Amino acid sequence: MLGTIVNCAAIICGSLAGKLIGNHFPARTAESIMKILGICTFFIGISGAMNGADTLLVIISLVIGTFLGETLDLDGRVIRFGDNLQKAFQRGQNGSTSLGEGFVNASLLFCIGSMAIMGSLDSGLRGDHSILFNKSLLDMTYALLYSSSMGIGVMLSAISVFIYQGALTFLAGLLSPYLTDAIITNVCCAGSLMIVGIGFNILGLTKLRIMNFMPAILIVIPLTVFFG
Repeated sequence: MLGTIVNCAAIICGSLAGKLIGNHFPARTAESIMKILGICTFFIGISGAMNGADTLLVIISLVIGTFLGETLDLDGRVIRFGDNLQKAFQRGQNGSTSLGEGFVNASLLFCIGSMAIMGSLDSGLRGDHSILFNKSLLDMTYALLYSSSMGIGVMLSAISVFIYQGALTFLAGLLSPYLTDAIITNVCCAGSLMIVGIGFNILGLTKLRIMNFMPAILIVIPLTVFFG
């Protein structure tokens, strides 16, 4: 669990530093930072989605997963949870991003991706934390940048990272025989497309309920096993 703990600590430190720095940014600068973060997030998503996944299975998984997510209103539930917590905090300094939105966007960005999956498996199976240590540096940088404009909700994403990566690390021995290259590729592709959606939202082009897409991550695994 050492790699995951370091990762969470890096996110918290980066978020606190970003919040302190962000308080000194004028509104115009904060808006520009948000726009460039949206472009960078879009690029990360596109890069991750172009890795040879089974496109048809990923599309089917996203359609089924989104149907389930909308039915359960996962995005609304998480946003309401974050906004209830917000009563104990001040709004983001630019007033445009709620604590819940910052929490959701950062959680998805930090949890979805091959480094989170492979790093957690290496940590659990071989005690090799190098991938998660490298991920920690990246996440700390993004946490600093995101929290400077999106507020303290970004720091709460450390909870999501701890639960997600901690569970993968703990279950590594059981999961590793079943996580084939095809499964990991398709999962990362579906997750990367969600990151593209986050980029669109940050740029203000859409108001996608990204958390409602999340069941696709689970749906794509059995589809890949049976049809991949």
